This record gives sequence, structure tokens and C-alpha cells, in this order.
Amino acid sequence: MIVQKQVKLSNGETYGYRERAGFGETILLIHGNMTSSKHWDLLMENIDDSFHLVAVDMRGFGESTYHEKIYSIKELADDIKLFVDELNLTDFTILGWSTGGAVAMQFVADNPNFAKKLILLASASTRGYPMHETDENGQPDLSKRLTSYEQVMQDKTRTITISHAYENRNKEVLRMIWDYAIYHDNQPEENRYEEYLEDMLTQRNYPEILHALNMFNISNHHNGLKQGTGEVEKINIPVLVLAGDKDLVISEQMSREVVADLGGVATFLSLKGCGHSAQVDDLSQLLQAITTFVTKQEEQYK
Repeated sequence: MIVQKQVKLSNGETYGYRERAGFGETILLIHGNMTSSKHWDLLMENIDDSFHLVAVDMRGFGESTYHEKIYSIKELADDIKLFVDELNLTDFTILGWSTGGAVAMQFVADNPNFAKKLILLASASTRGYPMHETDENGQPDLSKRLTSYEQVMQDKTRTITISHAYENRNKEVLRMIWDYAIYHDNQPEENRYEEYLEDMLTQRNYPEILHALNMFNISNHHNGLKQGTGEVEKINIPVLVLAGDKDLVISEQMSREVVADLGGVATFLSLKGCGHSAQVDDLSQLLQAITTFVTKQEEQYK
């Protein structure tokens, strides 16, 4: 049974989360942009019932508060540290989807001896997720990267379009975007899809998340905007990198960057026939990959 709960963090924010009891391994689930813990429901309902599952709503999403604005992935990772401290979670697997992958990587780099394994599902790159200027046709100009929060705020193609949809509760615009970018082959059943769309409207930090992703770089490389921090070298636990071969949000290059930057700790697995939401595209394939990685010894998995 999945139970919705809340916990007050020591920084004054309150985190909403969903928890499913289990006697086996603990998996901490971190959602992506435009979502919350709600979007883990298919996984939480269908994965083996031995797993103890905890799915957070990050600051500014879902049922969590947004008292202080965030401008970096690190601030969200710091929240996660406060969250696991409040719940006394240790020795868990951390699973980050999309933006949640960046948050999970930052958390693991900053906090050794908490997570024992890391799963990155359709994750943002170790070198960030770039925001570019758009041309007169609304296409990104890859030669002109946005460099500030102010520029991100003024972006018409993504920031303003989505922000207006949120403000006006325009679920049809959100559905159109998700049908194109996320659910281009498969869609959730209608009632669930409607719940997802309603959940998207809880987000209060869309421009800040885009800016944080644009600035994120824990690699040893310059990403076109800034030199990496090199913090990726602090990730020394086994990592499973999952990428859908039909993902229109995360490019193959981004997944290659993650694998290259993580080095020997990373194992890459392509999810066949999956886009950016393997939970919807092929849940059984995703569950098998997660279960195998979490329950088997590293050498057995490889």
C-alpha cells in the first residue's frame, strides 16, 4: 500500500513523499522536471513487494513547499540529504529520473556512505542540460547558449510557454507537449494521464529548474558554459545508466557523457523501444533492469 506523507526539514521546507513498506532493499526515488512522486506510481504499484520504496516530492513540486527559491541542483541534493536524515535512511539504492538523475549524482558525490547503488533513468548529463537561444522558427541555436537565470526567464519557447500553461491551468498545452516529447508512442490510460497533468500544475519552480540544469556540471570537462567541478570522481558506487533508445528529451550524446564521466563504476543498458518515460513505454523491461541491479552482486550484474 502506497501512503502519502510529509516531513519537516531542518531548513524550514516541508517535503511531501510517498512510501510503500517492504522488508527488503530500500529504493529512494527522485522524480524529474514537470513531475513529482506521483509519476512513480506505476513502478511503485508493480515492482516486487519486497522492496521498501520512498518517493520524494522535491522542493517546489507536488506536495512539498517552496519557501526559498532554488537556483542549483546542489540545493536540491542538499534537501535530499536533510530528507534522508529525517527518515533515518541509509544503505539504500537511489534512482533518479531525468532531472532527478542530476540531483541523485550530486547527492552521491556529496554524501559518501549513504547510497550503496545509483540508478540513472533517462538522466540529465553529468555536464548539464543546455538551454540555447531560439531562432525565428523556434528552433534552438546551438551556437548560442543561455548564460544566466534572467535569460532563461525570457526564453519564449520553453520557459514562457510552460509557465503560461501552468498559470492558466492549460492542461491541453501540457498534454500536447508530453504527447510529442514523452508519450510519442505510448500513453498512460486516460484517468492516470489526467492525474499526471493535474500533478504537473503543482510545479512552482520551472524556470529555476531549467537554469539549474543549464549550470550543472560535475564532470572534468568544460560544457560550453563553465568548467566542470570534477565532483563526478567522488561517485564510487555501482551505477546503472538506463536510456531509452527512442528518448527525444535525453540525447545519446548525453548518455554517453554520463557513462564516460563515471568511468568504471558505470554499466550502460539501453531500454529497447522506450522514450523518456520507460515507466509507461515498457514497465516490465524497466522493472527487470532495476530489480536485477538492486538485488544482484555487482559482478553478477555485469
